[in-house]
Amino acid sequence: MSETEKFGTARLAARSWRAEDLPFATELWGDPAVMAFIDSRGQLAAAQVEEKLHAEIERERTAAVQYWALFERGSEQPGGGFVGCCGLRPWIYTPDERNFELGFHIVKRCWGRGFAIEAARGALDYGWRELRLAQVFAGHHPDNHASRRILDKLGFTFLDTVFYAPTGLLHPSYVRVKPDSLSDV
Repeated sequence: MSETEKFGTARLAARSWRAEDLPFATELWGDPAVMAFIDSRGQLAAAQVEEKLHAEIERERTAAVQYWALFERGSEQPGGGFVGCCGLRPWIYTPDERNFELGFHIVKRCWGRGFAIEAARGALDYGWRELRLAQVFAGHHPDNHASRRILDKLGFTFLDTVFYAPTGLLHPSYVRVKPDSLSDV
């Protein structure tokens, strides 16, 4: 793994967002299909995408985590290989207890290729090994059945529904406790 890589998997490398990643952020968060389950505003305007990108950069500065930019290994050329983002962020409901939430956003052209679950496994492994987390939370839009299936496959357990302001809906919320053996991630 390179020094700029936060975590990696067989096919993916995750690295910190940079200001010059605005075209990647626009492809991701400027797409109404991607945003349908993330934000009730739908497709974000250019200024909103830039604001979201800067929020991710700032989150890493203040909390040492973010939903890191994902790239296919071996395709780091400009404009190529961008897959989306995946990572951790402080779980806003109990930030003083070092609780983090797993999240993943994948560009539409990469849907159905298994990148979300692969990246989520990498982010969980990072949380267990590097941050020494005891548990990780996750949630999804109530109509996002693909995300629910991913969380099920990753061993998350349903907790409750939690109001999620960006969509204005109650989202199912889950927890995953650190496995006894990290090979179980």
